[in-house]
Amino acid sequence: MMAMVGGGMEKDIESKLNIQDNSANNDGQKPKSFKFRAPQENFTIQDFEMGKIYGVGSYSKVVRARKKDTGKVYALKIMDKKFITKEKKTAYVKLERIVLDQLDHPGIVQLHFTFQDTFSLYMALESCEGGELFDQITRKGRLTEDEARFYAAEVVDALEYIHIMGLIHRDIKPENLLLTSEGHIKIADFGSVKPMQDSRITVLPNAASDDKACTFVGTAAYVPPEVLNSSPATIGNDLWALGCTLFQMLSGASPFKDASEWLIFQRIIARDVKFPDYFSDDARDLIDKLLDMDPVKRPGAGRDGYASLKNHSFFRGIDWSGIRSQSPPRLALEKGHTGHSSGGDDTPDSSWNPTHIGDGTGTGNTISDVTSSSDAGHITKLASIDSFDSRWQQFLEPGESILMISMVKKLQKLSSKKVQLILTNKPNLIYLDPSKVAMKGNMIWSDDPNELSVQVTSPTHFKICIPKKVMSFEDSKQRAHQWKKAIETLQNR
Repeated sequence: MMAMVGGGMEKDIESKLNIQDNSANNDGQKPKSFKFRAPQENFTIQDFEMGKIYGVGSYSKVVRARKKDTGKVYALKIMDKKFITKEKKTAYVKLERIVLDQLDHPGIVQLHFTFQDTFSLYMALESCEGGELFDQITRKGRLTEDEARFYAAEVVDALEYIHIMGLIHRDIKPENLLLTSEGHIKIADFGSVKPMQDSRITVLPNAASDDKACTFVGTAAYVPPEVLNSSPATIGNDLWALGCTLFQMLSGASPFKDASEWLIFQRIIARDVKFPDYFSDDARDLIDKLLDMDPVKRPGAGRDGYASLKNHSFFRGIDWSGIRSQSPPRLALEKGHTGHSSGGDDTPDSSWNPTHIGDGTGTGNTISDVTSSSDAGHITKLASIDSFDSRWQQFLEPGESILMISMVKKLQKLSSKKVQLILTNKPNLIYLDPSKVAMKGNMIWSDDPNELSVQVTSPTHFKICIPKKVMSFEDSKQRAHQWKKAIETLQNR
């Protein structure tokens, strides 16, 4: 059980967010047909060794965590209670846990157990050591049609199950499609899931999403036009996102990529899609149909169900009954990685300090971060889970918070030196000497791209250009594009 703390607010948080739900139904009777498969354990964060950060969401981080007594590795989703209650996300958190507990498919990330403490909720999820599909697209530039066909087929296989169960995922994109160490796809992140009226999922009364069916959720570049026009959510939303994802697999970029969310939305509403010449006729036809402006006409959403999608000529040769037993495409490994997969690194990320979460001795500062490299590029906030060393706090002004932080190499003509590069919400862009804990430079901020811009030369190398000066950096975690997106998003705020 969660540690008890003094004060009414903390007790109220406990009562609202206790992940073991004993709520009654509308008749005042406790549900008898539902029981969690994934137990709530009496673990603490000290029971785990923390590794690299897999990703950051609006109220959570996902961290590679090894259980000390068993050695088993999990993707530990850490959710901040204070932020959840403040932003009224309680229903979303409960719903995600309940949905994951009832889904059983090889193409969906498995929930193993949960636990909590005073400040945080924890979900121990299956660790997909192959990383994100997004990373595979980035490392390869774009996928071959055979690779894209295999991945798309596995997504279709899992999506069909999700839709049969009466759920709409609402955030299908390459960042939420994870790969096992062997290279098979698993759909993750059910934080935006929406049960349909005929859902086969048991949803407890106080764990239903409290948003309206037409609420805008998800990521801008993958949002269908009907959602922008405030129409209710349907399975067609996921099929549109599948079309965007397949386009991105084959081209390296989403079909509606643009400089800002507003411009992205205008392109979506106008259905402004430009197909590269190298797309095959089959690929072009399938994507064209998935991006139909009428959600009912998208393959998989009509009367024929998924038969019209699975029988499309693009999927010719796919053995749908044995898709999970087929050999997946070879994984492109992270630069400098010699292991079998890209996710097996137990070396803590430079921005991760496990003593600053849960019941640890955190500073209490509100931290922000950037969602894992999406074309929407919007910045999301993570409160009270400190993911950076408290010694950097002295360089921030009151109320100033971190948006992005990395240990990088500052490259000069004949040498290089490690610096801590920090982007804040002020906005401010600074770099510090990590050994001396001293300020090394403050780049004068400008919203004008002519006065402040970022040039990416490779996944690891980028340049920050300011008047009369160009600074080159190397980020070993391959976040060059993420730095560019974070800075440009802040300029376009």
